[in-house]
Amino acid sequence: MPSLTPSQPSLLQNNLLTLSARNKICTAFGIKISADTSIVHIAKAAGYDSLFIDLEHTALTIKDANQLCIAAISSGITPFVRVPHQCGDGFMQRVLDVGAMGVIVPHIHTVDDAKRAIRISKYPPLGKRSISAGFPHFEFAPVQTAQLVEEMNASGSTVFIMIETADALENVEHIAALPGCDVLLVGSNDLAMEIGTLGDWDAPDFFAALERVGKAATQHGKLMGIAGLYHRPDILERVINEFGARWIVGAQDVGLLLQGGKANSELLRSLQKGSIKNGR
Repeated sequence: MPSLTPSQPSLLQNNLLTLSARNKICTAFGIKISADTSIVHIAKAAGYDSLFIDLEHTALTIKDANQLCIAAISSGITPFVRVPHQCGDGFMQRVLDVGAMGVIVPHIHTVDDAKRAIRISKYPPLGKRSISAGFPHFEFAPVQTAQLVEEMNASGSTVFIMIETADALENVEHIAALPGCDVLLVGSNDLAMEIGTLGDWDAPDFFAALERVGKAATQHGKLMGIAGLYHRPDILERVINEFGARWIVGAQDVGLLLQGGKANSELLRSLQKGSIKNGR
């Protein structure tokens, strides 16, 4: 007769860590405007491995992030959340507590900035995060504290330090060396603006910056991520194959809707033969 004893809950898979361990890239779908959890299943059906849920440049709330993360965890697509600049330690911890499997921290300048992000995101001994219970990551099942700390630190609280300022680039080797820093994420537009190459994606200085981040990540056993360059697959190909990037952020929901809608409306208009007088 089969045992009726429930199995021990375990943290659901972090696709970024699983895929990168196999030397595969992990793709990310950006969510900027849609709080409806249907978007999570659409991203999964489209073949994405993870989500970039943006709370920095959007009207999405922490409750929206909570629902999106729960849907993502249940469907096997890993949710990561970017928090607003200077949102406070309490907000960052809440984002992780309500379902994010990683926190993306923008506007990092110094090593101390990165240390603060790690400190609130990781449990001791890596950080000072407060213990709680009832996590979506374990489908709300009770978990022994020792298991919670070990699994959450290892794969349930991935810390993405954004390299998007000239200061962060200058300190990137020291940031990469920090225990608890898991991913160096290049914010391409802001970084290019800071180093004076915005608009010239082929500038040698921009490529040198990408290479420096990749080398720092490799040297210290961390991952490199890249955001904002989905419109330049030629550059992404180099960043993946030459500089070792493994987390690749694609387009956001609003951009894909606009792009697809524009193509569709133009197609419909092209079907009418001849011209129309007095405009459309």
